[in-house]
This record gives sequence, structure tokens and C-alpha cells, in this order.
Amino acid sequence: MKMYKLAIAGGGSTYTPGIVRSLMDRLEDLPLSEIRFYDIDGERQSKVVVAAKAVIAEYTDSIKITETTDPETAFEDADFVFAQMRVGKYAMRELDEKIPLSHNVVGQETCGPGGLAYGLRTIFPMVELIDYVEKYAKESCWIVNYSNPASIVAEGVRKLRPNAKVINICDMPVATMRNMAGILGVEREDLVVDYFGLNHFGWFTKVEVDGEDRLPELREHISKWGLLTEDISKIDYRHADSSWIKTFKNIKPIMDFFPDYIPNPYLQYYLLPDYIVENSNKEHTRANEVMEGREKSLFETVSKFEETGILEDAFHVGVHGIFIVDVTVSIAQNLAKRYLVMVENNGTIPNLPADAMIEVPALITNKGPVPKYVGEIPYFHKAMIEQQLASEKILVEAITEGSYEKALQAFTLNKTIPSAIVAKKILDDLIEANKEYWPTLEKKYKEGSLVH
Repeated sequence: MKMYKLAIAGGGSTYTPGIVRSLMDRLEDLPLSEIRFYDIDGERQSKVVVAAKAVIAEYTDSIKITETTDPETAFEDADFVFAQMRVGKYAMRELDEKIPLSHNVVGQETCGPGGLAYGLRTIFPMVELIDYVEKYAKESCWIVNYSNPASIVAEGVRKLRPNAKVINICDMPVATMRNMAGILGVEREDLVVDYFGLNHFGWFTKVEVDGEDRLPELREHISKWGLLTEDISKIDYRHADSSWIKTFKNIKPIMDFFPDYIPNPYLQYYLLPDYIVENSNKEHTRANEVMEGREKSLFETVSKFEETGILEDAFHVGVHGIFIVDVTVSIAQNLAKRYLVMVENNGTIPNLPADAMIEVPALITNKGPVPKYVGEIPYFHKAMIEQQLASEKILVEAITEGSYEKALQAFTLNKTIPSAIVAKKILDDLIEANKEYWPTLEKKYKEGSLVH
């Protein structure tokens, strides 16, 4: 039996114990000889690994556990690497959300100016991780990447490390499918969906169960309830907070306007930005919810375990952990299972640029994803995607060229920002907040140097 060595980059993430439990549930499909936890914050990681070790101990004592801040130790001879980095942690996420809101613009970690800021922090660390993996891991090693903002990270990797063995994934489409399945009274695995777009910026065009398209039934339900089951307790714990309930409810007004397709929940930030801002608490954002909720709960659980030896069931395996393991099993066993992932377009959607990093159904093999042909998409959706794509591509150019002007172009193009004046104010505030993390963005022209 082939045994695998797996490294989790971002071992200090609060998602790590849940991912580990999902790995343990699938040991027959993905036998592991070693799990390595790697993080630049060793102190934080050591606390999380206490919980991860306790989870592993419930299943087996035969897996070697390594905890490290050294990349060679982490990736030497590895078969798979899970990447889930959060550069700047939740302190910077809070600023990503609150600085735009102070200008009456959407404050969200992956969408709008907050997502652009997070992208500028993450691209180079992701490239560094790829270089470590290519230097130390097996030649066959795949990086399965959850690091956000996934669309910008995917574009950065495409541009800077085009031959890297990276599969960029996101659990938001899977979480949306979980809700669809709950509404339809079936299992998520029973759904076969068609979908197109960018990450956090796409649409479900078909939802089949046993060959029957159930999208009309979902439309009728959404017109009353949004994308929520009547029994909210059936929602995955990670998406059961009040902010997530609002997010799934907001699919209703979007589909009232545009009923053809079911939108990715994150499209609320682009299609309803004024409504989102009006209903946001500028002093208490999603970052605060997470720090006061999931973060606090995890570390309290670890402290209690160290005191009593009792591990509370705080590491529920939701779609986040299940999905990354599903994708990895499909690679390892060359199953060619169909999942929604990010791929370079190359004609999958003929009326979008060939080098766009799109999110579509693909068969996951040991040689990478094989995307399902989508065909041309409607002009409305094409236009929206191309504006968002331009914002993301120019942002990557801004970081690679160290260009202030291109960063400002990227912010100005983002649909959540109403004008270049507001874009500049937000960008300048974010530059000040990100001094420790962003490369220097040089101005080609001094302010006031142009002849008017």
C-alpha cells in the first residue's frame, strides 16, 4: 500500500484540526505515514497542533507527526502540501474590512478593496512557498491551495510560477451546493452542477440530481427563503453565524433581479454594494465575529484539553475539510472526480481571455485538472467578469512592477468602489496599514507634476 507524506502550510490555522479530522476519516483512501505542520508563527501553531494531535490519536498511533517552522523539514520528500496561509492574520483582516467601510465602501476580506489588499500581501509569500516545495518535495508533489484571495493568488501563480503544480480551490461553491442539497432533500454528493466565473464571482447554471435539472425548484425556494433551508440548524457550523445567514438570504434579491442563474453568495458585494454598506457595522465586522467566535473557541478548547485531557468536539468536519481531502484523494488515486476548481481558461469559455483563471467544473487527475468545456457565456456575465478580471490582473502587475499607478487602476476598476477619488483614498490608507507586508509601490509621476 502506498503511503503519503502530507504537509499543511499554515498549520496554525483554526481550520487545521477540522482538516485533520477529515484526513483521518479518509485514511483508507489516502493512507498517511506522516503529517507535517508548518507555520512561520511557531507559538500559535504549537497550540493548534495540540488539538490536531488529539484528533489523530482518536484514530491511529501509526502516523508520524512533525511540527516545524523550517521549510526543509516541512516539505522534504512530501507527496502533498495543503496551503492555507493568512498573511497578517486577523489583525490585518480587520483593517482590510474596516478601512474601506470608513470610506462607505464594502469591507470584506476577499472582495472589493479588502480583497485587493489581502492579495497584495499574499502573492509573494505564496510564490515563496511554491519555491520551497519545488526545492524540497517530490517532483510529483501537488500543492492544494486554499489561500485567499484565491482568484488573485491563482493569477499571481499563473504569472510568476506558470509551471507550478498547484490546484487552487475554494469551499464557497461547495458550501452553496450543501445548501442546495438541503433544500432539495438530497446529499451534496448527489448534485451535478454547471458553473462558470472567477473565484467568488460566478454563477450556477444547472443543478442536476439523477439527470433532472432541479434549478427551477431552487428558484422557487429562493424567491421565498433565499438559499437557506427552513431549518437553519442544518447549515454547516462555519456558515451559521448571523453574517452568513444574511449572505445566503441576499441571494433572493439578486435572483429577483437576475433570475437565470444562481449566483455565488459573494456576488452580493458587487451587485448590492450600497445595501451591504448600509447594513454593515463599521466598528464590528466579520473579522471581529471570527476572533470572538471560532478563534476564541479553538484556543479555549485547547487550554481545557491541556488541563483536563478532555477534547470537546469543537472540530466538526464541514465542507472546508471534506473538500480539500476529496480533491487530494482524486489526485492520489487518479479518480478523475468532478469538482469546481480554478484553471487557466484556454478556450473553456471562448469569449473570455485565454489566460483568465476561471472557476469551472473539472475532472481532477494525477496530472491536474481537466476542465469541462463551458462555451460562450452571456454578455452581461462576460462584461462583469472582464471588469473584475482586469482589476485582478492589473493588481498582479502592480505588485510585480512595484507600481502605484497600476495599484490605483486595479482599485478604480473594482466594481465595489464608486470613483477614482475614493479608490485613491482607500489605497493610500491601506498602504499605510500594510507597510510591513506590501512591497513599495513607486509613483511614476510626482503629484502635481503634470501640466494642466
